[in-house]
Amino acid sequence: MFSWLANAWRVPELRERVLFTAMILAIYRLGSWIPAPGVNSQTIEDYFSGRGDTILGLLNLFSGGALSQFSLFALGIMPYVTASIIVQLMTVVIPRLAELQKEGEAGYAKITQYTRYLTVVLAAAQATGYAFLFRNQGALDAGAGEMVLIVVSLTAGTVLLMWMGELITKRGVGNGISILIFASILVAAPIGILAWWNGGPMEKLFFPLIAVGICAAVVFVQEGQRRIPIQYAKRMVGRRMTTGGSTYLPLRVNMAGVIPIIFAAAILAFPPTMAQYFPVTQDFVNEYFQPGDWIYLLIEGVMIVIFTYFYTAVQFNPVDQADNLRRYGGYIPGIRPGPPTAQYLDRVLSRLTLPGSLFLATVAILPSLFIAYGGFSQASAGALGGTSVLIAVGVALDTMRQMESQMMARSYEGFLK
Repeated sequence: MFSWLANAWRVPELRERVLFTAMILAIYRLGSWIPAPGVNSQTIEDYFSGRGDTILGLLNLFSGGALSQFSLFALGIMPYVTASIIVQLMTVVIPRLAELQKEGEAGYAKITQYTRYLTVVLAAAQATGYAFLFRNQGALDAGAGEMVLIVVSLTAGTVLLMWMGELITKRGVGNGISILIFASILVAAPIGILAWWNGGPMEKLFFPLIAVGICAAVVFVQEGQRRIPIQYAKRMVGRRMTTGGSTYLPLRVNMAGVIPIIFAAAILAFPPTMAQYFPVTQDFVNEYFQPGDWIYLLIEGVMIVIFTYFYTAVQFNPVDQADNLRRYGGYIPGIRPGPPTAQYLDRVLSRLTLPGSLFLATVAILPSLFIAYGGFSQASAGALGGTSVLIAVGVALDTMRQMESQMMARSYEGFLK
């Protein structure tokens, strides 16, 4: 591994990309500590204490703690991620977006433009909601002019982050948006390590073993795929006869990624958040929406399984795949082209999605089980499961693949085996 890193550092282009990515991440972390105009960061931080199980706690995780400081990058990159998910879901409903997806690079450029516009709208709405929430709760003392300045500053911070993410994608290493989220999640790693170091004997003993086991399981499932054999027949294209060949269609075990966990966590965090403003419902929420309660964990697991099937169906359309195969002269050996191929792909994908969804549900509820039955602290258990590990491992693997492809193009030995 060290020889591979040394070879990577000797490549001028790769070295420049790594240094550029590090520079952008340094600017990102600096902006996370600069408070927005007219904001008392200590007052906002005091307001956030004890709200880790609410929507605010979840959003604060993805902002790298910037939301609890109400800094320039308090919204993080999540408005862009939310806009991307909304636009992707709308392609199923709006035929125009579905047509743009089939137009290649020009269509994707138009969809990206729509996503940027929606990001600005969502960022402005989210910044306005935060400003009024903190002011109504007494954590922010601002007049009308200061409120407008805060909203404009936070929206501009999100747009700047979106641009920085695109710069990393073009001139850096890996996917820029994923790298920014990855950096935000890693901010909580020192807190989890410190909690482990100060924890009890059981926590000190089992934390490293469980951490390694979870990371290995995430890598195993994330990289798992079912390869459907595809055979192409010879056909005439103009005056040329194309040679047939064989390839495969990879179907991933976890095609939905981390999105189902984010959906389920956001929905389940909504009742505790609303209970803070409607005290009448506090007793009901305290009884049925405690993160360590079995009813809560069961609901969370079921919702993750449902969202996994839903998002997988949005991402992969067996009918379109079957039509594309038939259009280009491809077929699955033993399966007739057309509707039988679509039914076969749908059946295989349904069977693959079940273990993937159960794995996501297991990883999501592990922190609560560690806290309730393992004697782990909330900080150390939160660093082990759910969204954090899936995103961190996934982004690390994608970045390593991109670096390896550039190394292999220069006749260096790769790192991933």
